[in-house]
Amino acid sequence: NMGNGSRNDGSSEESTLRLEPCLEHKADNYEDLEEELEFDPLLYSSLERYLPDNLLNSSRLVKAQYMNEILLGYSPPSERDHTHKHREYRQKITSNYQPLHKVLYTMHATNFFVPSFLKAISESTEESFKNIMSEPSPGVLTFEMLQPRFCEMMLEEVENFEKWIRETKFRIMRPNSMNKYGAVLDDFGLQTMLQKFMEDFIRPISKFLFTEVGGSTLDSHHGFVVEYGTDRDVDLGFHVDDAEVTLNVCLGKQFDGGELFFRGVRCEKHVNTKTQPEEIFDYSHVAGHAILHCGRHRHGARATTSGRRTNLLLWCRSSVFREIRKYQTDFSSWCAECKREKEERIRKNVLFLKSEMRLRTI
Repeated sequence: NMGNGSRNDGSSEESTLRLEPCLEHKADNYEDLEEELEFDPLLYSSLERYLPDNLLNSSRLVKAQYMNEILLGYSPPSERDHTHKHREYRQKITSNYQPLHKVLYTMHATNFFVPSFLKAISESTEESFKNIMSEPSPGVLTFEMLQPRFCEMMLEEVENFEKWIRETKFRIMRPNSMNKYGAVLDDFGLQTMLQKFMEDFIRPISKFLFTEVGGSTLDSHHGFVVEYGTDRDVDLGFHVDDAEVTLNVCLGKQFDGGELFFRGVRCEKHVNTKTQPEEIFDYSHVAGHAILHCGRHRHGARATTSGRRTNLLLWCRSSVFREIRKYQTDFSSWCAECKREKEERIRKNVLFLKSEMRLRTI
């Protein structure tokens, strides 16, 4: 019921949220309340900034209860059951899996990112981001991001996951329906670090460069690694991501092939429409270099012909944008096909008006 008859004094009969977040409010951490919460603790921290004024400084339990009512309205019983089962599954992993590099599990920006990227983030202006990025195709941004040591540690951590999975014969959920290899990093205890990664290092960029797809209101993520090689997943078919903004960073190692191919941004209705010549773009991965794009940008990965390639992916999502999108039919601000259809309607209207005027002057 976001903003629907909402009052900022919080006195409406049912739980409501403000439409715009209170950005100066520092949200609480709910992780130690995990046992008492219905949903993921990070979701409560993200949602807190949208609470009415009079609730912002209430106790965590009061806020959590208020947010629970809202979240339960969106969540069918089957989904809640899945959430509980997933929580148990994660607890089983984190209570048995011994991390190899504990330093990865909390955000250490100066050890993780290259100086040029950190400088751009500290300035946090559209100009500072554009200075470190290239845009080889509309809506596809590439830049140097991760330090080699971070990439090495993450690769070693992934190998450690895989070793643990084999030794314990633990059945893990793979990142998505398309990848048979790789792992969901959030399930292995990296969720808090990756949420900070999204909030402090992706959202500031998306706020300027992906505004039209909810870039300024990113509030949750799905973080995972995928592994490609002749003994792993070989390629990845044409698809769109379940994300508003996607970050894809190559961690290495030595490999040939595996190029990403892009084919234009589309809404749900137009996802299978024809690709225009100017939308065709192929990208070759470089270790430590990131590629940032709209989740609705259609893409796939060509076959990795030798060696092994491991990529870190962060699907960044905005619940506010998803809520607004439910009530929209025109996505011409970001869907290329909606834009073409709109331009075609305008062109036909202009021609019609011109012919009407000609008829009147005859």
